[in-house]
Amino acid sequence: MRVLSIVHEAGPTGGGGIFERAVPERGHRLDRWVAADGEAPPGDPADWDAVMVFGGAMHPDQDAEHPWLGGEARFLESALADGVPLLGVCLGAQLIARAAGGLVGPAGAPEVGWFEVSRADGADDPVIGALPGRFRAFQWHYYTFELPTGAVQLASSASARQAYRLGDRVWGIQFHAEVDRTMLDHWLREGKEELPKPVEELRAETDRYLPRWNAQGRTLCDAFLDEAARLSS
Repeated sequence: MRVLSIVHEAGPTGGGGIFERAVPERGHRLDRWVAADGEAPPGDPADWDAVMVFGGAMHPDQDAEHPWLGGEARFLESALADGVPLLGVCLGAQLIARAAGGLVGPAGAPEVGWFEVSRADGADDPVIGALPGRFRAFQWHYYTFELPTGAVQLASSASARQAYRLGDRVWGIQFHAEVDRTMLDHWLREGKEELPKPVEELRAETDRYLPRWNAQGRTLCDAFLDEAARLSS
């Protein structure tokens, strides 16, 4: 398959982490579009068999500060119309919801750090169903999304919606299942003023939770790529 990764910061700390690495490891081709550079997308959405959209420090409605957001939203609208399998992570999930007509805006409370997430009762899903019924997820967000028309909520935390499916080929997750150690070390160092507890505590929690979280994240990514391969066959 050809898989497009849409990221909002160049370099290893702003990309798709273990999700991007999974693509070539499975024998697929990975293309990358740094949307925040303001360049046009490297093709039409239908050129790819799957598209993954990752996070960023900006919010999904900040078009005035980040004019390229409108172009990315239009690309995602086209991807939805073309039926391209999509997976959005954090900002990516919010941008897909926006492209599908859902409202996006500030969450009732931010989530920065490790939080418990629960899958919805009866949520039998080929992608999100790869995760346990309850799991400890890494979060870093101030915004949330309303479900677009036709979407199904698949997971939640105490503060926000955490996962949805739209149709049979679009998924969004609020939590950072793609994050690896390099990314987390950078985020904790550069964003320490935003942390709700001392950085030493979050690093200790990361040491405890990250190995299992990376295994669960890879399982989730594999499930999405399996489903995209099935849909494109």
